[in-house]
Amino acid sequence: MTNKLLHKGNLIELHSEKVNLKSGGHTFFDIVKHPGGAVIAAINEQNEICLVKQWRHAIQKFIWEVPAGCLEPGEPPLLSAQRELEEEAGVTAEHWTDLGYIASSPGFSNELLYLFEARGIKKGTAKLDDAEQLEAYWLPLERAYAMCISGEIIDAKTLAVLLKLKLG
Repeated sequence: MTNKLLHKGNLIELHSEKVNLKSGGHTFFDIVKHPGGAVIAAINEQNEICLVKQWRHAIQKFIWEVPAGCLEPGEPPLLSAQRELEEEAGVTAEHWTDLGYIASSPGFSNELLYLFEARGIKKGTAKLDDAEQLEAYWLPLERAYAMCISGEIIDAKTLAVLLKLKLG
C-alpha cells in the first residue's frame, strides 16, 4: 500500500492510498483522516435530553444535534465528551455510561465517534469556539425520538446515539 497526502487542513487530511488487490492489480482509495470525536446524550432529572441547534456550513442550514466534538491529540474519548458537554451546553455530568462507538462514513473516512450517556447534570460554564453557532435546548426524550421519525433530526451521530438509548 502506498499513501500520498493530497491535502492537510485544520481538522482533516485527504490521502490517496494505493491498495494491492488479491487479483494482482491495484486500486486507489481517497481517505479522509479525522481525529475522531465524542458524542454526548445528556439527560437531566426530568428525562429531557440536551439538543443543540447548530449551523452547519457544509449543508447551509441549522440542524438538531446532541453535543459533540473532536478528540484532542492524546485525549481519551471520555475526557473529550466531558469537555465538549460543558463547552457546548454549559453543564457537567456526574455519571457517564460508555455506549460504544460508530464509524461515521467508513467508505471514505477513518473517523470514529465515541458515544456516551451523561446523567446527574449540574450547571457548568459554556465556552463556545468562535466558529460555533449553536444554542442548547432541553427537550423531552420522547420528543427527540419523534423528531427522528419526522425527519427533524437528520444528523447521523444524533440518530445513532438516540437509537442506542432507545434500544439499549
